[in-house]
Amino acid sequence: MLAISNLRVRVETKQILNGVNLKLKPGELVAIMGPNGSGKSTLAYTLAGHPGYEITSGKISLNGKAVNKLSPDKRSKMGLFLGFQYPVAVAGVDLFNLLRQAYISISGKKIAPFEFKDLLKTKISALGLDKSFINRSVNDGFSGGEKKKSEILQLAVLKPKYAILDEIDSGLDIDAVKIVARAINQIRRDNPQIGILLITHYQRILDYLTVDRVIVMKAGKVVKEGSQRLVDRLEKRGYAGL
Repeated sequence: MLAISNLRVRVETKQILNGVNLKLKPGELVAIMGPNGSGKSTLAYTLAGHPGYEITSGKISLNGKAVNKLSPDKRSKMGLFLGFQYPVAVAGVDLFNLLRQAYISISGKKIAPFEFKDLLKTKISALGLDKSFINRSVNDGFSGGEKKKSEILQLAVLKPKYAILDEIDSGLDIDAVKIVARAINQIRRDNPQIGILLITHYQRILDYLTVDRVIVMKAGKVVKEGSQRLVDRLEKRGYAGL
């Protein structure tokens, strides 16, 4: 499992996480919610190994191995994936070649361009995504929806053990939310052992997903945990009562 124990993190001089304890088992979909500034994105970037986030105490382990000091690429090769809230544009690098090189690096398998193109077509078709943007530069000129769909395509192709999706639904219209949710469901069917941490502010994407647990963060800590019914309570009462 992905296990987080008493994790405390600061950025520059500001303490953001104040003792987070959390476990994600294979096959689970866990939603993380909470008000702005509660530490959700900090948790995501810390798990991925962002060098600007300093772990002051606590432990992150992936299938029993501590990863606190490992670089992002090593964590990725161990099976950890981060879907960005704000995916960056990489002009001059097309998505096809980025995905092919990442696939080769993580899987250790050589694959010819024409074979990889067939693999991509299969994934795109299964996910119900638009095939038109795979030959464009990564996120360069992409709409907000295209960027998020690109992240989901990467997730489907790279098949990690654990995925952190940081507000994958932010900035999406109603139709795009349905497409992304449907794609996540398809990924779980294709890879039933994948564990997913889904960070979100909104109920709408959760309406299309089967969530095993809902975790609420506030002031850098986990303050509440429950079933999907907890989302309905939050929609009605907000975070003030927690």
